[in-house]
Amino acid sequence: MTFYRTALATIFLTTSAALLSACSDSQATAETASKSAPVEQPRQETADATGTELRVYKSPTCGCCGDWIEHADAAGFHSAVHHPDNLTQLKLDMGLPGQYHSCHTAVSEQGYLFEGHVPAKLMQRFLQQPPADALGLAVPGMPMGSPGMEVDNRFDPYQVLLIKNDGSYEVYATIEQPSQQY
Repeated sequence: MTFYRTALATIFLTTSAALLSACSDSQATAETASKSAPVEQPRQETADATGTELRVYKSPTCGCCGDWIEHADAAGFHSAVHHPDNLTQLKLDMGLPGQYHSCHTAVSEQGYLFEGHVPAKLMQRFLQQPPADALGLAVPGMPMGSPGMEVDNRFDPYQVLLIKNDGSYEVYATIEQPSQQY
């Protein structure tokens, strides 16, 4: 039984590493839309997510990012995709500390950041009533079963973090079941 668990753990770690490397900024190609983008400071205003434009920054080779974009667009967002040469540096330049990083970053018209596989319904709720001093929402890492990371019936509970302008965070939502995402 120990061998079986070790083998499963090795497969999981190898698969996770492959997914993350597919999403890394080292895979940028000639399709790169821009080397850098202006960093906008978030504005504290209310917005309706219907028709909200998102600038999504991702690696051109990341499939789960494309699946997340489909999820967001199906909920009423409109995504414009960009492939920066240095995605990590872009995130840092936007004020997003490394511990919150995932595979893609979306920026709303109002300048709020949505890092990783944040459910669209939580983005809509956030934009309707942005919390004071908020930079945006983040789902660090790539939780299995989150929007864009659906694989079979696998699901790992996760937290959506409210990132503050000073780099601190608090839990915005806890997703314990897939149905809570939609």
